[in-house]
Amino acid sequence: MKKLIFLLSFSILFQSCFSYKTVDYNTIAAEKNQKFEVLGVGGKTIKGRLVSKNKQTMILEKKGQPQKISVNEIYEVKVRKFSILKTVGVIGGMYVFTGIAALAFLSLSGFP
Repeated sequence: MKKLIFLLSFSILFQSCFSYKTVDYNTIAAEKNQKFEVLGVGGKTIKGRLVSKNKQTMILEKKGQPQKISVNEIYEVKVRKFSILKTVGVIGGMYVFTGIAALAFLSLSGFP
């Protein structure tokens, strides 16, 4: 049971450390190896690491497979950023939740 709780809290912690920030396509530096989320005109979302970009296409790589996206099909581009506030909030929330759960367990077990 302890391993399951540890695994769940660990996975929640690292998922919430990142957020996506909307950026302009023309300001993206092609030499940076960043992760992007691209929202297409048809509502299709593609996530991946930037391989290259030019005026006509953007190429993202996800799980070793390149995905070519035409600039005409791009509605919105977001870059993944580390969020310190979310990380601190999740860690603080886990401590508060653990304290409340411990107090509830002690009061239900009849501990004075």
